Amino acid sequence: MTTVFDEQRDRDASSAGRARTLWTACAAHALHDGYTDLIYLLLPVWQAEFAIGYGALAFLRALAAASMAGLQVPMARVAEHIGGRATLALGTALAAVGYVVAGTSAGLIGLCAALVVVGCGLSTQHPIASAAVSRAYQGDARGPLGTYNFAGDIGKAAIPSGASLLLAWMSWHHMLWALAVPGVIVAAAVALFLPANLRPVHQSAKSEHPAPGARGGFALLLAIGILDSSVRMGFLTFLPFLLKEQGASLSVIGQALALVFLGGAAGKFACGWLGARFGVLATVLLTEAGTAAVILAVLVLPLLPTLILLPVLGVMLNGTSSVLYGTVPELAPAGRTEQAFAIFYTGTIGAGATAPILFGVLGDHIGSHGAMLATAITAALILPLAIALAPRLPETAG
Repeated sequence: MTTVFDEQRDRDASSAGRARTLWTACAAHALHDGYTDLIYLLLPVWQAEFAIGYGALAFLRALAAASMAGLQVPMARVAEHIGGRATLALGTALAAVGYVVAGTSAGLIGLCAALVVVGCGLSTQHPIASAAVSRAYQGDARGPLGTYNFAGDIGKAAIPSGASLLLAWMSWHHMLWALAVPGVIVAAAVALFLPANLRPVHQSAKSEHPAPGARGGFALLLAIGILDSSVRMGFLTFLPFLLKEQGASLSVIGQALALVFLGGAAGKFACGWLGARFGVLATVLLTEAGTAAVILAVLVLPLLPTLILLPVLGVMLNGTSSVLYGTVPELAPAGRTEQAFAIFYTGTIGAGATAPILFGVLGDHIGSHGAMLATAITAALILPLAIALAPRLPETAG
């Protein structure tokens, strides 16, 4: 009888530990993504404050984005030496300190230095928190990773909107100091609640004896992630112009973008669990084929049907990412989950930054409709890559 009680107690403790890891990672993701998108809100404020042009504003945004993307892999290696919990806690605190420094900056040089510090701190979250969730849930991590992915969208909505409210009755300097407080709180939560040591993601028997040609699966997954991110950011770049051509006002364009983002948040949450239930191949084929089809539809439909389709398009655009993130630990070398996530996030974040430029140049030559058609074609190109990836996945290999 004692053995039964001990086993039940161990199961309850394990379940509580997994849940604690998930919600701590979700809190970190929400904060870091909110901190990332807070910069968009501040760009017009800084333009008025420092009397700078759009090129200089783009440079400010690029400082944080480049340091965040470029340091993903180094931070994963740091985590291998001092532990993921310490690295993530210190990085979260560093991002908060960066915003404190930005709030004290009286000139552009100080602001630039502060944004680099912010980007350095933000670079720790994606590889470490993702790996923590995948290590905690092992083979059942797809759904929890979808929840973790969804939490980032909550932060993107909550922190900038909260900041806009604070700006109504305080300066942007004081607003940044105030928003540094939740950063310190989340850093403390990570230090207290994220497990110090989690075992490597379990490799199933199928992955221990993969089918012929199973090697190279991670490279295919990364290629899919890069193309998926390119489609998403390229389409969103041209969507406001398409809506304007269809007769939408600025307020309607804002509401339309909100519909896409709401659908995207739902897609991130739902598709992680759909991937766990129906598999990677079926879910990616559904979301990417759906993306291509809906993009083609909005190119020819009038405004009202386009607005109706936009939440569905948001689900498709963002849903694939949750499935892909959930597949990273399955294709990562044993014990190198953080590094695999770091490489994957570096590729997808970099693609998201460069794709609007590439599609923009294409749009200058063939028009906005031609560029949006190119995003649909890019989504369709993912389908054969997904089919090629399927035999390399542990769930289907052999």
